[in-house]
Amino acid sequence: MSSKTLAALLASFALASAATTNTNLQTAFPKSSGTTALAAVKTIAASATFDGGMYQWDRSPSTCNDQAEGGDADAVFILEDGATLSNVVIGPNNGEGVHCKGKCTLNNVWWTDVCEDAATFLQTSGTSYVNGGGARNADDKVLQHNGAGTVAVKNFWVSNVGKVYRSCGNCKTQYARHSTFTNIHVEDTSVVAGVNSNYGDTTYIKDSCVEDSKTCWVYTGNNSGKEPTKVASGPTGTACTTAAIKTSAC
Repeated sequence: MSSKTLAALLASFALASAATTNTNLQTAFPKSSGTTALAAVKTIAASATFDGGMYQWDRSPSTCNDQAEGGDADAVFILEDGATLSNVVIGPNNGEGVHCKGKCTLNNVWWTDVCEDAATFLQTSGTSYVNGGGARNADDKVLQHNGAGTVAVKNFWVSNVGKVYRSCGNCKTQYARHSTFTNIHVEDTSVVAGVNSNYGDTTYIKDSCVEDSKTCWVYTGNNSGKEPTKVASGPTGTACTTAAIKTSAC
């Protein structure tokens, strides 16, 4: 990606961020209003909005199978293109959390004890937004980006996870994926973002607190299903850019 293209992306990100829900960063896990367990995944229709009332939503029986890769049937919510999910706590007894089949918006969504992934983004273009909320206790990834376009995260809290975000390193179909992080608080986590430089991925992390964690890992991805190779760690100037990052006392 050229410097002009990267600059245009960052400018577009700044404008898009101003248009998203202004949810303040919250660093204490919220108390749920109650609990509900679904026998099957719940689908939110295209362009529809679902407010979960701060209930803890989960699956019964559990669909969590540790780090075994699951599918749509193992999620709690499927969001069709343009759908919005708000004010939800996702419980521990599911494998896949939220699947966004197209562009989606997640407002104040929290994940406790993530199983395989918390949210998976499958759009073929455009931007999905994660506004507020947070996740804790994930052995591997929180936000998995398998589709194309951009995932824009702001005011998000994370504790004790492997990766906050991963651009798929070995999907059969690969894209140049983009991600942005503004005003996030990350603690006791391996890395904020894992991206594939050979496919033109970019991530931009700014105005954030990253404690006991790395900002970026850069990989050479593939479409063969093999484990991708990590080639760099930390800001690289193209694949990973950071600004105004605190690492303590925040």
